[in-house]
Amino acid sequence: MRQSVQVVLFASERKRELTNFMKSVVVPDHGGPEVYEIREQPVPTPDSGQALVRVSLAGVNYLDVAQRTGATPLQAPFAAGVEGLGTVTDPGDTGLNRGARVGWLAGGQGSFSEYALVSADKIVDIPDHVSDKAAISALMQGITAQYLTTTTYQVSSNDVVLVHAAAGGVGQLLTQMAKLKGATVFGTVSTPAKAEIALGAGADQVFDYEDFDVRIKQKTAGHGADVVYDGVGATTFSKSLRSLRTRGILVSIGTASGPVPQVDINQLNVGGSLYLTRPTVMHHIQTRHELNKRAAEVFGLIDAGKIKISDGQYRPLSEVEDAFRTLESRNSTGKIILKP
Repeated sequence: MRQSVQVVLFASERKRELTNFMKSVVVPDHGGPEVYEIREQPVPTPDSGQALVRVSLAGVNYLDVAQRTGATPLQAPFAAGVEGLGTVTDPGDTGLNRGARVGWLAGGQGSFSEYALVSADKIVDIPDHVSDKAAISALMQGITAQYLTTTTYQVSSNDVVLVHAAAGGVGQLLTQMAKLKGATVFGTVSTPAKAEIALGAGADQVFDYEDFDVRIKQKTAGHGADVVYDGVGATTFSKSLRSLRTRGILVSIGTASGPVPQVDINQLNVGGSLYLTRPTVMHHIQTRHELNKRAAEVFGLIDAGKIKISDGQYRPLSEVEDAFRTLESRNSTGKIILKP
């Protein structure tokens, strides 16, 4: 890890204890992973509708990349991190219990910190029987896979599903959830090691990225996929469209290889009256009831042993830059997790 991940200490450790400071990852300016700074900041006090949570684990996500690079409305400087898990230390006026174990994937900006303020309407109740490892994987990635296979496209038996980056955190969960619904699942991966992971998650067959559009048509007797989940973006988008059946749907869920090209709407006509959507998890957790209903379904599948959570890559907060370089290199499998 590059030494320029700056640790800016405004107080000695003794003064830190006495004055209630915490370590927090800050993005002072938009840019690459090298811009992250670890600073000493005052532990915040909840405003109305917020709870103060001692962060146990924080998830590393592509939404964090979008924020850091300036692809979202969030302007620098800002505290980094959108997803976390921890224990309520000050419930404020939320009605939550002190000591409650909670998670969040929104409403807790600044999760790459020892403490975070979280909006009560975005808090997920974590059941006692769900481990920290399972919970942090079931938040952003688990709920994303849940809404993609139920709301964006209701996967059912006899469907043919293509999952890009099938060895990634979302890819493995998408594969497992689609298989539970009786679908045939094809995956794309970049290495033999990732192929083994995708097959272990239940994929019926995996392809590399070179000619997956041709191969999926061959494997389906020219029919094509009913739905393609594409989190890769620039390098896969056109082939993803060509992989679909007539009236199939391309679900663009990320741009790991770069932004997708501008779309000529006539491509959808020529391709067979295709559908294209770019959903986001935030539009699928608009109320706390909806959020916790989706989370409860994911927790239930984990508890019943119907989906398995892959081992995460745990990093200390001081390795935040290296964690994002790993994520953005597309060399990771499973979840990357920071431990404040």
